[in-house]
Amino acid sequence: MASLFSLSFVLIFCLCISFASATSVPYLDDLLQNGDFEQGPKPSNMKKTVIIGKYSLPKWEKKGIVEWVSGGPQPGGFYFPIPRGAHAARLGNEASISQYVKVKPNTTYSLTFGATRTCAQDEVLTVSAAGMSSDLPIQTLYSADGGDTYAWAFNANSDLVKVTFHNPGIQEDPTCGPLIDHVAIKEMSPATYTKGNLVKNGGFENGPHVFKNFSTGVLVLPLKQDKYSPIPGWMVQFAKPAKYIDSKHFLVPSGCGAVELIGGRETGIAQIVRTVPKQFYNLTFTIGDANNDCHGSMTVQAFAGKASTEVSFVSSGKGWFKKASFKFQADTSRTTIAFYNPYYHTKIHDFGHMCGPVIDDVSLVRVRK
Repeated sequence: MASLFSLSFVLIFCLCISFASATSVPYLDDLLQNGDFEQGPKPSNMKKTVIIGKYSLPKWEKKGIVEWVSGGPQPGGFYFPIPRGAHAARLGNEASISQYVKVKPNTTYSLTFGATRTCAQDEVLTVSAAGMSSDLPIQTLYSADGGDTYAWAFNANSDLVKVTFHNPGIQEDPTCGPLIDHVAIKEMSPATYTKGNLVKNGGFENGPHVFKNFSTGVLVLPLKQDKYSPIPGWMVQFAKPAKYIDSKHFLVPSGCGAVELIGGRETGIAQIVRTVPKQFYNLTFTIGDANNDCHGSMTVQAFAGKASTEVSFVSSGKGWFKKASFKFQADTSRTTIAFYNPYYHTKIHDFGHMCGPVIDDVSLVRVRK
């Protein structure tokens, strides 16, 4: 169990992390211009909640029917959850909002954005930048309070990229459409090794931007939806996202970041590492709960090539963790290290909020004869 001293050290360590840039474009790790949509259109450019004019939403370009809405009860029985602020942009069928951002060419960036559906029908949000795009299904709500936050990464192909959020309009009701209430961008540092560890970014210290004023964690998309991972070195597998969590809003075993496996058997994280055939290795990792009321009997399945182990514990959702390890012999020069959660979990008093066991401090070392 983490001591008060170690937790204080973690907070200080996290506050002290900074990055320097030698180019004219500064290191980015913040909201886009008017990324919280708190700057609204002039009253003369509004028709009720609908924005009139292509450039009427400050710092954004819009196409189609885009609304500037406030959180809370709405006419017609709707309720718009906007937990991170007072306002959001709502995209109607075939509508989009865009913004140009100065970046460094051939550099990977991650977008963090709050998005939620507003109707019970299927809703999809397409996010694109630098010639890349992904269709994000937002029918599943992972946070019942509307706090779902996603990360999506891209590689800049020029010094100016256009970031776009688009509603392709697959739902039958044209008055439905996703809400976007915060958008941030972060320059991703390459995944690196720590001394004595064959796993890159084993402590998950390198991850997407996390909103400061409100966070339920950041949902990281599976590999099929995001070619560039917002958690450098790691890829999310299967159909459901994994959740990146930070030490300010959750109990993280060590450092600033960790990963919560929230999608049951539909979620896994993996990394391919270099190994020597017939050589023995020891894989160690930390598991626990994030002190977020996630409860029940939890199990983490860890794989290293063909070898595997299963570690179980009972969570009361109050914050707890322990170390686990197992020894294996490599079969090839490339070994896949992977972690899965075979069961589904929710919070104790909120069955609409999906959660799961936490993974941190992954280390792979060669066993000396």
